[in-house]
Amino acid sequence: MDRRKFIQTSVERSLLLAFGLPGLSGGRRFNPMIGVCSDINNAALISKAGGDFVEESVGRFLKPGNGEANFEKSLMILKESPLSVPACNSFFPAELRLTGDQVDEERVLRWAETAFSRARQAGVLIIVLGSGGARKVPDGFGYDRAVAQFTGLLARMGQLAEAYQVTIALEHLNRQETNFINTLAEANAIVGKVNHPAVGLLCDIYHMLVENEPPGAILKAGKRIVHCHVAEKTERAAPGTNGQDFVPYFRALKEAGFKGKISIECRWADFANEVEPSLKYLRGQVNLA
Repeated sequence: MDRRKFIQTSVERSLLLAFGLPGLSGGRRFNPMIGVCSDINNAALISKAGGDFVEESVGRFLKPGNGEANFEKSLMILKESPLSVPACNSFFPAELRLTGDQVDEERVLRWAETAFSRARQAGVLIIVLGSGGARKVPDGFGYDRAVAQFTGLLARMGQLAEAYQVTIALEHLNRQETNFINTLAEANAIVGKVNHPAVGLLCDIYHMLVENEPPGAILKAGKRIVHCHVAEKTERAAPGTNGQDFVPYFRALKEAGFKGKISIECRWADFANEVEPSLKYLRGQVNLA
């Protein structure tokens, strides 16, 4: 298969996965695709365990800090993969500042555009913007100033993302991980200010649990939510480890009209042996919604 045809096929496959197969999305049915945040080299194991996709990291898979030849290696692995990579997380390294006096906007945007361009080639539709270290507000830098700065930068990123048919999913992170945008409600307010079709929300149920944020926040965010992460509250364990009840959050996603995917993003104690029961447990929880 030549490169152009491979790229087209990857994009078409991810679009099909993103929007579902004909006849499966009508009525009140809630049947989101469920995948795993992992290295693409684990795709065969995840597929065998019942996972629908792999969510990779920007740095490891799209490699915006490396030359094209390095990225070509990712494309070759993807070509042989039984699963697609419709989403990538960990957008920015901590040293690439997004708030504060040391922000180099043009460098940030170059990194972002490289990531978006390569995402388009690989069929990646969602880029998750968590990056707690990069967005952490420096001491003495005012919160309102950080909001204005970050919002303006995110709007510029949204314009670039739209050009490559990619959506940025802003992720809220609990206050143990960063001091900026700690709840879904705060992330929703930022996305509302940006008001760009290529900038949406990631609902992370683990972070909601840590911050004691109720499922109602999902209903308020509504259709701005384009992607979801999940793990148990205790030790960020794999779903099913301690029997965490996710049903109220999944029910809220269903009521909000969520059309995206759900990724397990957790700390695995034994990946090879935990991934299959974890996926089964999560599907059971989704079915109860």
